[in-house]
Amino acid sequence: MEFKKEAGRIYSEDENGKVIAEVTFPETSPGVFNINHTLVDSSLQGQGIAGKLVQAAVDEIESQGGKVEASCSYAVKWLEKNR
Repeated sequence: MEFKKEAGRIYSEDENGKVIAEVTFPETSPGVFNINHTLVDSSLQGQGIAGKLVQAAVDEIESQGGKVEASCSYAVKWLEKNR
């Protein structure tokens, strides 16, 4: 699966342009980014895509020298297990 990147957002679309996977991480204060939303289409669940999205967000934030925070319940659990 190929992810597209925008400021504060990483996502993937199907062939019709529908968003099928997404993570958002707005900058909530200077240098601090909050992973506040993950979405994976039901047709893709169980394939580890949400974890890949959160990892991509963490990588993007850290590559900018930012600090990672999370308010999305999935991201909070992922960070506890993987960081």
